[in-house]
Amino acid sequence: MRDLATKRNFRYSPRMELLFIEGLPPTVGKGGIVRLLIEVGQVNKNHIGKITLNGGLATVEVSNGRAAPLAHLLDGRLVETRHIRVWQQASEGSQPHFAQLRRWLALEAEAEKEQLQTDPQVQSEHTLARLVIRGEDVGMGGRILLQLAPRNEQARLPFSRLSTGSPVMLIEEGESQPQSWRGIISRLSRQSCEIALNQSPESAARSFRVTLANDEIARQRMERALTRVESARGDRTAVLRDIIRGEHPAAFDHGRVPANVAAYTSHLNPSQQEAVRHALAAEDIAIIHGPPGTGKTTTVAALIRTAVARGDRVLACAPSNLAVDNLAEQLVAAGVSLARLGHPARILPELQAHTLDALVERQASYYQAKKLRKQAFGLRDQAGKFRRARPTPGEKQALRAEAAQLLDEARQLEAQAIEQALDSASVILSTLTGIDSAILGQRSFDLCVIDESGQSTEPAAWIPVTRSDRLVLAGDHQQLPPTVVSRQAEEEGFGLSLMERLMRRDAAHLARRLDVQYRMNEQIMAFSSAVFYDGDLQADASVQGHLLCDLPGVAANELTATAVTFIDTAGAGYDDSQPADSDSRHNPEEAALAAKKARQLLEANVPADSIAIITPYSAQVQLLRELLPEDVRVGTVDGFQGREMEAIIISLVRSNREGQVGFLAETRRMNVALTRARRKLIVIGDSATIGSDPFYGRLLDYFDAIGAYHSVWEGLA
Repeated sequence: MRDLATKRNFRYSPRMELLFIEGLPPTVGKGGIVRLLIEVGQVNKNHIGKITLNGGLATVEVSNGRAAPLAHLLDGRLVETRHIRVWQQASEGSQPHFAQLRRWLALEAEAEKEQLQTDPQVQSEHTLARLVIRGEDVGMGGRILLQLAPRNEQARLPFSRLSTGSPVMLIEEGESQPQSWRGIISRLSRQSCEIALNQSPESAARSFRVTLANDEIARQRMERALTRVESARGDRTAVLRDIIRGEHPAAFDHGRVPANVAAYTSHLNPSQQEAVRHALAAEDIAIIHGPPGTGKTTTVAALIRTAVARGDRVLACAPSNLAVDNLAEQLVAAGVSLARLGHPARILPELQAHTLDALVERQASYYQAKKLRKQAFGLRDQAGKFRRARPTPGEKQALRAEAAQLLDEARQLEAQAIEQALDSASVILSTLTGIDSAILGQRSFDLCVIDESGQSTEPAAWIPVTRSDRLVLAGDHQQLPPTVVSRQAEEEGFGLSLMERLMRRDAAHLARRLDVQYRMNEQIMAFSSAVFYDGDLQADASVQGHLLCDLPGVAANELTATAVTFIDTAGAGYDDSQPADSDSRHNPEEAALAAKKARQLLEANVPADSIAIITPYSAQVQLLRELLPEDVRVGTVDGFQGREMEAIIISLVRSNREGQVGFLAETRRMNVALTRARRKLIVIGDSATIGSDPFYGRLLDYFDAIGAYHSVWEGLA
């Protein structure tokens, strides 16, 4: 459809404003948008300019002064089966910070694309090749589950950075014009890979490869959120934006705290209770600062339960599916009604009954929609089966028209089922970039809680803010920051999370820190407490002195009867090196020593699933996986953030004459590594390489002070 207004025939002011419309049904084109603007927005067609449709977002030019009233009239309007969201573009240059965030998003997208296309190591680490189909099944929501494995049934999958929940492309191999299908990894082991697809791949190819796909939808949602926040006027989004940007102070009213708050927080310690009360008193924004093991998720769950009891509708988010699921599990255990948004393949099996897919399927209107769809497909088949008997004039068209009408009714019933499922939930949970306007429509929430907010880039954090009256950020900015691929964006500040920025500016006013940890032996905790948390952390009596030898059946020896062991490899010639075609580092001798320590723990009857080896380097992970049984977990430090094990072995890898520490220079990464263990921490490294760094010099002094230092030449190694 041609533009309704051009420079030649536009009758009014030549200056145009931009209007954004999100959540339109796929059946609505430019003509439908024009009718919406004229019939509902009551605007003359001569005030409508260029219309662009891109990825479910419509951008509409309207004459100067028309955008604001149109946004007010149209926002939340039901179009067919969806509630649309409408907003105007902010005035040029009004919010330089948001322009910078958009620029960083563009740099990040370009860096991710270039990395996947040009970096052989990244391509290799994010691709599984020469796979064959071993089976096909139907999963939740009618999705196709495809099992793939190496052709040799005894072979293992090679190391890759792909994981459950990764968006991927399934691509034919050996075909001149290969087909591809977009899907999500729903299960991954050393022997096989399962992919969830929306359709079964009709392919005669003998083999396939699975490769990481760009998450373009996530980037689009972040960009739209930034535009909406920047252009907000006179609403809660505008208020929160201005407070977060430091233009006004955040307000607290302790009269907002329910009188019965103790009923939902009696199981918490005093610092946790104070954090909940502080968050409930927030009129705008509050922060719960949770160092490792301090029960942050438990505290957040208690906050949400209390807010629900107060009558709040709550939106709970986190950057990762695992973090969302950890929170969801606690809410389910507490009896809170919830709806977990997201692809079922990315959600823990224990929570499948609480996914939106499962809740919708239990609605009577969805059951009726399935019946109508079945009837419609039957009519379509009938219309296409006329062969010998010639149909009467118009019979085919009538059958297809009836089928179309039934499908339209089915879509409306499905939309009704979604509304019913969402309305029945007190809490809606989603990853930050999983918040979908096509599902949520114009829904707004009294409270938004973002868990693990220190791991989120700022643009992602703004997505739920556009739907919320109040905001609580929970996390720890002293652990790993958001992952940023673009070096330029990282250097300019893209790795600074919204939580960290607010903590730097106004921690005393906004935040409450949790100070009792329930994970680590006191000796494992003490160094991180001193360096990162002002020495304020305390070990609860239940964990203060616990050791591996306290576990049933575990033999007591020098490894299991102590909390911390450092093995110094200085002078042993354990040099780190760079594998061919890799930017990572490995240290074969150190890997062998780490594997030896793991075997010694196993010989002492420490359960294999209680032991993990972590390292900053993916090449070292690959080496270690070849040396250890599958039930001993091996992974990068980054991959273990938010997790814990009874025994953790850390392989530092770096050992060189130049004293180069590489990734180890990010001390927050080491804070994560040092705080994953509950009862036993073993660190293996070269003191001559790391000791010149002030942080590691202090760490070595601590190991020496508590009697944990050992040389590789001693019998313990």
